[in-house]
Amino acid sequence: MKKIFIINAAQHFGHSGGRFNNTLASETVEFFRNRGAEVQLTNIADGYNLQEEVDKYVWADLVVYHTPIWWFQVPFGFKRYIDEVFTQGHQRGIYRSDGRKADNPQINYGTGGTLHGRKYMLTTSWNAPETAFTLPNEFFKQHSVDDGPLFGFHRMNAFTGMEPLKSFHFHDVEKNAQIDRDMARYRSHLQDVFGSATWGLKAS
Repeated sequence: MKKIFIINAAQHFGHSGGRFNNTLASETVEFFRNRGAEVQLTNIADGYNLQEEVDKYVWADLVVYHTPIWWFQVPFGFKRYIDEVFTQGHQRGIYRSDGRKADNPQINYGTGGTLHGRKYMLTTSWNAPETAFTLPNEFFKQHSVDDGPLFGFHRMNAFTGMEPLKSFHFHDVEKNAQIDRDMARYRSHLQDVFGSATWGLKAS
């Protein structure tokens, strides 16, 4: 049976009520529980215990991140969570060091993680339309979410030893959100990624 840790970074701030990512997290919980997986969920806005969060990372086979994007980065509450939890995880299961050795500190940076064998999947939600990333001369200059604004987020996870699964990004959610359509597309993505026998999940 697979062990799934879901992190919901929805926040209440300004005009954001967090409803989209709350709905998304609920969809993810339902998907995995219906297939016999063990699931733990952290809603960052509800507060958290640092060591308990470290223990969830160590426990999990898969970490699923759900985050809105504010000003082209993760929200400040999620960044604080990462800073606090990963620092707590130093030599407690997330990473032991930055991987370098004193005799040759120029090489092997980023190899000191201790979460090897685990996977993670990222979802993000944007006001920006998808075309802002894909069309020539548009805002992100044809850099994808994963290779552009969220490149550092992916390297952060690589630092711990985790490996990525295919991300899923929701675009134009402020001006053109269509919840039924978006959740149907997301369920299809989950089925594509986790529907094989490799994951040991029951068919729904």
